[in-house]
Amino acid sequence: MEPNYVQFFTATVLKWKTLLFNNDYKQIILDSLSFLVARNRVKVFCFVIMPNHIHIIWQICPGHQLKNVQRDFLRFTSQQIQKDLRTNKPQLHKEFEVNLKDRKYQIWQRNPLSIDLYNREIIEQKLDYIHHNPVQGKWMLSEDFVQYAYSSASFYEEDDDRFPFLSHYMEYFEEE
Repeated sequence: MEPNYVQFFTATVLKWKTLLFNNDYKQIILDSLSFLVARNRVKVFCFVIMPNHIHIIWQICPGHQLKNVQRDFLRFTSQQIQKDLRTNKPQLHKEFEVNLKDRKYQIWQRNPLSIDLYNREIIEQKLDYIHHNPVQGKWMLSEDFVQYAYSSASFYEEDDDRFPFLSHYMEYFEEE
């Protein structure tokens, strides 16, 4: 059986819409990650939730397949976000109408990015990229990347434990 490498995962909201400015939708993502960790489907080492995309460094646990975990994560978060949109923001919900053969609405763009990270240097490079994402480019979501509330940066920089589903990336190397 192939080893389950640590992976850099990115999912983007359909048409790059800034749907994830909504904190309730961010919480849906966090709850889903927590669920996947509690069910021993993934280990989550790092994440950031941006207004129109998410980045995660995770490892699929033995006995589970990447494609199934990704599919379930994206499907669940999409269903929960759509449920809220239908009830509370029907006009915005219409913007996610796609009328495809297998779905009427779609939250996430198809074919999320998933890249194996083979060594510590690459993991640390991606971790740094993810944590600095909120203060780079056009977003400037926080004065300091560590203070951005929807990122694992404070876990690494300040030993913050508000995201109990997180594991330190060095645990991956201790298991090898």
